[in-house]
Amino acid sequence: MIRSIVTGTGSALPTRRVSNEELAQEVDTSDEWIVERTGIRFRHIAGPEETTATLAADAAKAAIAAAGLSAQDIDLIVLATATPDQTFPATATKVQTMLGIDDCVAFDVAAVCSGFLYAVQVADAMLRSGVQRRALVIGAETFSRILDWEDRTTCVLFGDGAGAMVLEARESDDADGRGILATRLHADGRHNGLLYVDGGPSTTGTVGKLRMKGREVFRHAVVNLAQVMEEALGLAGFTSDDVDWVVPHQANARILDATARKLSLPSEKVIVTVDQHANTSAASVPLALDTAVRDGRIRQDDLIVLEAMGGGFTWGAAVIRF
Repeated sequence: MIRSIVTGTGSALPTRRVSNEELAQEVDTSDEWIVERTGIRFRHIAGPEETTATLAADAAKAAIAAAGLSAQDIDLIVLATATPDQTFPATATKVQTMLGIDDCVAFDVAAVCSGFLYAVQVADAMLRSGVQRRALVIGAETFSRILDWEDRTTCVLFGDGAGAMVLEARESDDADGRGILATRLHADGRHNGLLYVDGGPSTTGTVGKLRMKGREVFRHAVVNLAQVMEEALGLAGFTSDDVDWVVPHQANARILDATARKLSLPSEKVIVTVDQHANTSAASVPLALDTAVRDGRIRQDDLIVLEAMGGGFTWGAAVIRF
């Protein structure tokens, strides 16, 4: 069989790091209020010269270097983002040019916070088809550009950043060997009004601002994430007891804790970076993954589960033998 193997990870954050205390000078909030409800202590905010594409390119360069490759070895770029540089063309094509790649397949996917999981499944399917050999899967966002900075219930939750992963198609005879073992995705558009942006090219002709009903999103997130993780693990022939690490979407520390409890997973197995990065939407899973790879927690042959839920609603999980 052909399997998509993770050969490198990378991440990038804007230069400006904003603490809760600094944010409280501009917004009616406090460090205590934010930490108690979300676990967030810092977020990074993109400067004028930093965009989704520049952050994505920096994360991609780090992932390519970690894989021991050159940019010319990449023949597929799938970039997950809800905050593209332009309405079109795809931000992935801008990243392609920044990396110096003359020709490859390059496109964006839009599934908000679940975007990276959607991109992983798309890239995996294309690699296993045998048409492409090496894929660069990226999650990158500049959510600070679509926040209502007068809405303290949402603006404190999000930050900017990018994460990337290199996948390579390799033949394998081992059903439990390295690579992507199973993915499971869902979407339910009936919940559009719970987490959305109130603008768009074909409706208002504006970018719009993020709107969210936090309590309802929290309730759906805990149920959906626990369910989809069990589904993906079942497809791969494992249970939560077999998992070495869970790399969740970094939305809210309380969601991470509640999901882990629902699956009887010890908190020590959950990678948490939300305190340092806040919610970076499609970038949060690859950012957390790269953090844990580089600090030595996630090692080769570990069984890991990636999971996320975002606006739409969309949600998904992937089981990977790293």
